[in-house]
Amino acid sequence: MNIRNGYLLLFWTWSTVAAYSQTKYWIFLKDKNTTDAPAISPKTLQNRLQQGLTLFDETDLPVKKKYLQQLQAADCQTLNISRWFNAVSARLTAEQLQAVQSLPFVSKVQPINGQFYIAKTQPNRRSAMAPVMTQVQADEFKKAGLNGKGITIGVIDAGFLEAPTNNLLKHIFDRKAILDKRDYVNPPLTYSDKFYTTAETFSDFHGTEVMSAISGANRSESAQNGLATESQFYLARTDHGTREFRGEEDNWVAAMEWMDSLGVRLINTSLGYAQGFTDPNENYQINQMDGKTSIISQAAQMAADKKGILVIVSAGNEGDDPSWRIISTPADAQGVLAIGATNQRYWNRIGYSSIGPEFLPYLKPNVSCFSLYGTSLSAPVITGFAACLMQANPTLTNKQLINLIEKSAHLYPYGNNFVGYGVPLASRALALLQNPAESGTTYAREIKASGTSHTLKLPGTSDMVSVFHKKNSMHVLTQEVVRLRDGQLTIQRQEGETHTTIDLKSEVIEIVWE
Repeated sequence: MNIRNGYLLLFWTWSTVAAYSQTKYWIFLKDKNTTDAPAISPKTLQNRLQQGLTLFDETDLPVKKKYLQQLQAADCQTLNISRWFNAVSARLTAEQLQAVQSLPFVSKVQPINGQFYIAKTQPNRRSAMAPVMTQVQADEFKKAGLNGKGITIGVIDAGFLEAPTNNLLKHIFDRKAILDKRDYVNPPLTYSDKFYTTAETFSDFHGTEVMSAISGANRSESAQNGLATESQFYLARTDHGTREFRGEEDNWVAAMEWMDSLGVRLINTSLGYAQGFTDPNENYQINQMDGKTSIISQAAQMAADKKGILVIVSAGNEGDDPSWRIISTPADAQGVLAIGATNQRYWNRIGYSSIGPEFLPYLKPNVSCFSLYGTSLSAPVITGFAACLMQANPTLTNKQLINLIEKSAHLYPYGNNFVGYGVPLASRALALLQNPAESGTTYAREIKASGTSHTLKLPGTSDMVSVFHKKNSMHVLTQEVVRLRDGQLTIQRQEGETHTTIDLKSEVIEIVWE
C-alpha cells in the first residue's frame, strides 16, 4: 500500500517482519472438478437470472480440495483461495517456490506485484460532505423517498476502526445493518469484535470514513452525510495500511469473491494499486494501467461482465505527482465505475485527482464529484447515488446503472479524461429513470468554430466558468477558469486544440474547431 500522507504504523513485531520477508505469489492451478456444485448462494443465482447472465460457469466452481491438500503436504500454507482464477496465494521461500513449480497440477506461479494506496491526507473526523450533497442534488432523492433501502452494499477497505461508535454511523449499527464482516489482514479476527477496535495504523479509520460518506447521518441533528442511509452492508478489511511489502491484491480478490457468493450487487472499494515499493522493480508501470494487466483489474472486469456486480472505485490521488499522474488499478478496468474528484466551486478537476491515461480506448474516470479529502471519499458518494437508483428500479443491471449515472452527469456527452462526464445530478438521473429512451443530451449543445478564438454570448451565466481545452474529443490539454465580460465569453484556442468544453453546470457547450 502506497501511503504518502504520513500514516503512522502503531504496532509492529519482528515476527511480522519475518513473515513478510518471504515473497508472496499467486499459484495458478490447471483444472477443476466440473461435477462440483458452484460455491455461490441462491441469492447470487437469483441476481444473475434477473440480469440475464449465465447462472454459473467454471469460475464459480471451488478449487479442488485434492490440490489444496497436496500444496499443504508440500509445506505450502495457502493464504487466500480464488475460485475465479483457480489459484491460491502463499508466501514462499526460494526452495518452496521451486518445489511448488514442479507440482504437476500447477500451471504457473507469479509474484503478487503492486501496492495499495489511499487518500493522501490525514483522516478527517469532521463532517465534510454537506457541499457534495448539495452538488449531486441529494434533496431530489430525499423528496422521491430514495435512501438505499433494501440495497446491500459491500465495502472493501483498509479498516473500520470505531465504526460502531461513530456518530454518523450509529443508526446503521442500531438497526443491525452490518450483515457480516471479514478481516483478511488478521484472519483470526474475522468474526471478532476486535474488527472495530484493533488499532494498527491511522488508516484503520479509512473504511469508517468511507461508510460515513456512503450512508452517514446524524439523527440528533437531522443531518445527512451520505445518500444510502437505509442500506445494509458487508464489510471486508483487505489492506494493512503502511507495510511496504508485496501487495495484498489476493485479499482484495478474496473479498470480491466472498461478496459475490452472497449475492452482493454493489461494491465500493476506495483502494488502488500503483507504485511505491521499497524495491522499484515491484512497482506497476504506467503502461500497465490498461485494464488487463493486474489481477485485480481482471477480477473487477470479471465481476462486471460475468457476475453482474457494479464495482465503484476511487480513481486515485496521484494527479499532482509528475512521475505518475494517472489512475491506478482497478480503476483502469473498463467495466468499473471509476470516480474522480472535482473542485467544489467550479466542478473541474481538483489537483490531486488522477487522470485517465490517453492510451485507453475508453473514458476514465467515468464521473467525478467534490471531495476535499481524496477520491477515496468521492467514490462513496456515487456508491450512495447508485444505491438510490437501484432502490428506485431494482431490475437495472450494473451496465445500465453505469450508463444512467454517466448520462445524468453535468458534462454528458462531452466527457474528458480529467473528470469523466462530470458530476452526476439526481434530478437528471430521476428523469432518465422515468424516460429510459432519453438520450441524456438535453442540457448539451455543440457549435462549430474556426480561427484562433471564438466569442459566445452567455447572458445570465455566472461570471466565471470552467473550460477544458482538448487535443481531441476526450483528452484534455489544459483546464482553466475564465471570466465573462459583459455576458460574453471569449475562448482562445490553444496549439493542438480540436475541441473545447465550456462547463456552465446547468448546460455544457462543446466547440468543435474546424
